Amino acid sequence: MLRSFPVIEASPGVTRQVLSEAPELMVVCFSFAEGSTAARHSHSHVQSSYIRSGRFRFSIGEESFEVGPGNSFVIPSGAEHGCICLEAGQVIDSFAPRRDDFL
Repeated sequence: MLRSFPVIEASPGVTRQVLSEAPELMVVCFSFAEGSTAARHSHSHVQSSYIRSGRFRFSIGEESFEVGPGNSFVIPSGAEHGCICLEAGQVIDSFAPRRDDFL
C-alpha cells in the first residue's frame, strides 16, 4: 500500500520525511540546510545512511569523516552519532527495525 507522509521540521534547518515503513524497516529522507546539524544521539536501531546530495561531516563514536553524494555507511545499534552539514543536501536513512517515534 502506497502512503504519503508529511515533511516535518526535525530541528532548525533540517526536515524529515518518512518515505516508506514496515515494522521491520523504515526509509526516511532528511534535508539539511548548510550549517545545520543533527545533534549527537544514539538509538537501538541499526541505521544505514546514503548521501543523496550535499556534503556532511559525520561522527560515530570517536571517529569523524566527511561524505558526499553516493557515499553510504552503517551506524551500529547504540552507537553515538551526529553530523554537521557542510553543503546543503539530503541524506536517505534506513532504520531496522522501524523508528516508531517518527510516525
